[in-house]
Amino acid sequence: MESPNSEPSSGDSPAVQPATQPSSSPPPRPPSRRKLWLGSLIALLLLLALGGGAWYLINRKASPTGGPGFGGATVTVGHAAAREIELPVTIDALGTVTPLATITLKAQVGGVLTEVLFTEGQTVAKNQLLARIDPRPYEQALMQARGTRQRDEAQLEAARVTLARYRTLLGQDSIARQDVDTQAALVRQLEGTVTTDLAAEAAAKLNLDYTRITSPVAGRIGLRAVDAGNTVTANATTGIAVITQMNPIDVQFSVPQDRVPDIQAQLAKGEPLPVTAFDRTRAVTLDIGTFSTLDNLVDTTTGTVKAKARFGNAETTLFPSQFVNVQMLLRKVRAVVVPVTAVRTGPNGDYVYVIDEDRKVSTRPVKRGEANSEVVAITSGLRVGENVVTEGGDRIKDGSAVQLQGDRPAAGPRGGASGPRGAASGPRGARGERGERGEGGGERRRQRPPQ
Repeated sequence: MESPNSEPSSGDSPAVQPATQPSSSPPPRPPSRRKLWLGSLIALLLLLALGGGAWYLINRKASPTGGPGFGGATVTVGHAAAREIELPVTIDALGTVTPLATITLKAQVGGVLTEVLFTEGQTVAKNQLLARIDPRPYEQALMQARGTRQRDEAQLEAARVTLARYRTLLGQDSIARQDVDTQAALVRQLEGTVTTDLAAEAAAKLNLDYTRITSPVAGRIGLRAVDAGNTVTANATTGIAVITQMNPIDVQFSVPQDRVPDIQAQLAKGEPLPVTAFDRTRAVTLDIGTFSTLDNLVDTTTGTVKAKARFGNAETTLFPSQFVNVQMLLRKVRAVVVPVTAVRTGPNGDYVYVIDEDRKVSTRPVKRGEANSEVVAITSGLRVGENVVTEGGDRIKDGSAVQLQGDRPAAGPRGGASGPRGAASGPRGARGERGERGEGGGERRRQRPPQ
């Protein structure tokens, strides 16, 4: 008998094999220790990088007191020394040139304009003949008035002789008193007639004079509105031309109401207040005049008072209706001054940055006084000769180290490494003494054997 464990022979039919079990995926392998170690290392490096970046930004924005400026480097600033000068106290304003007289030439009588004796834009003198109207009608009227007067004067003379005769006869009691009184009344009547004739003759003569159009003032004549040959009427709206007085001329401007007491105090002393007129750019002085007067009220909309200054305008640099910059000098005061850009305003008032001998700045509260467009007076808090920051003050703070404009940067060692990265700053540029970089060159020199 065969044992139950014996395999069948090759000649026997194969036995039925058991059913094949379905295959399943192998279970996931746990991560290796090496991968876990690499992930932890990367996370640690990222954390350290973020922390270092945050520390750099915080320390860059907040540099310690007494160190360099806000950016971490020494700030170059502009500076000026406080000095004592005679500070002129002035009032600056925008003014308008106003002529003393603007006259429109109008014909006083009607007629034909026979002559125009001026050139447009010409400077004319006072009483200069400018135009002429046909005088013949007015000459005839004058002759008629003169003849009437002479006739009435003759009648008056005859009446006076008769009155004298009547009075003689009345003394001899040869005539009635009524006749004498009647003759005396006739004489008075004729005297009135002669007076009327004299007035009519003077009017005719005046009309004849009006045919000659003359300039009432000296000035500059404008464009001609009527040509010769046209008929003009008395007191026409347009007129013949316009004359503007140029010498002298006024400039009208406005001053703040707070300055009115200062102006009145100076006027009370009897001292003239000089006024200078500048062009639009304030670079060219047009003319220098004197203050004339103030208006009698304050403009409530602007809080200013109108004022006038008079200028000789000998060279005709001021033109009517021209806009000019006006500067009026009130007085001069002795004061310590600094540039206007040096004074800053903070929560505690005005202050300046004072530069000491170690090139460090300190905040100094000051009180400002009078000022103009360039300098401001310091009444307290600053002494003559102290240097103050005028430019770059927005990049520094109290205790910051600064470098002045015009100062040369400090030279490093012979190797040339003086910058934050060891870059060379010697006379040979970005390299060392003999063309080698400052950092590497320095190392090589230290390694050279002694000679």
